[in-house]
Amino acid sequence: MEAVLAHLRAAIERGEYAVGDKLPSEAELCRTLEISRPVLREALRALQTMGLTVSKTGKGTFVVASTVEDPTFGDYAASDLLEVRRHVEIPVAGYAAVRRTPENLDHLAHLLDRMERETDTTAWVAMDTLFHLAVAEAAQNPVFRRVIEEIRDALARQSAFLNELGGRREQSNREHRAIVEALIDGSEHDATEAMAHHLDRVETTLTDIVRPARTSTTTEGGPEA
Repeated sequence: MEAVLAHLRAAIERGEYAVGDKLPSEAELCRTLEISRPVLREALRALQTMGLTVSKTGKGTFVVASTVEDPTFGDYAASDLLEVRRHVEIPVAGYAAVRRTPENLDHLAHLLDRMERETDTTAWVAMDTLFHLAVAEAAQNPVFRRVIEEIRDALARQSAFLNELGGRREQSNREHRAIVEALIDGSEHDATEAMAHHLDRVETTLTDIVRPARTSTTTEGGPEA
């Protein structure tokens, strides 16, 4: 899927498919690229998440941008989602460290163990959102949980995107374990630091996925900075 995505993205960036153009049909792309339809559809979904294309039911997939700027996850742009996550989840982790119950810790430890054993990306992504909900629950404020519930779909879409294109799963498991260990220790400082580091890594991976388009545009459009 990554190779198909890279091929289609490069074709859009080079102008082979200009803004407003319709991509070839799924059948034609599968035949030309010698790939299965499920693989192609994954790549097309990623293109849409990146903001390069939009799919219109019954009409096909159309190019709407020539470079990646700000991926969209469900109803929210990545930059907006990350801004809110920093303002909510970092302090929430601190509250959770001083308010968590033994039941909260057992639930988080169980989730973490399952995530570290899980090999299926879809199942892991589902548990990833449950993990962040569980941290919010440990803060003992139902409003925090409601906020995470509101962005839960976007979190899942972002998690799947980062895992498919950024290989984030093992690194994320380590970051989650650091958060849980801080909660077990009851350290507000360590918990907020661990969550901040986790979100920093999310941002870095997103930037690494977006950067190739910006780099190629800079190189082709003028001298390197």
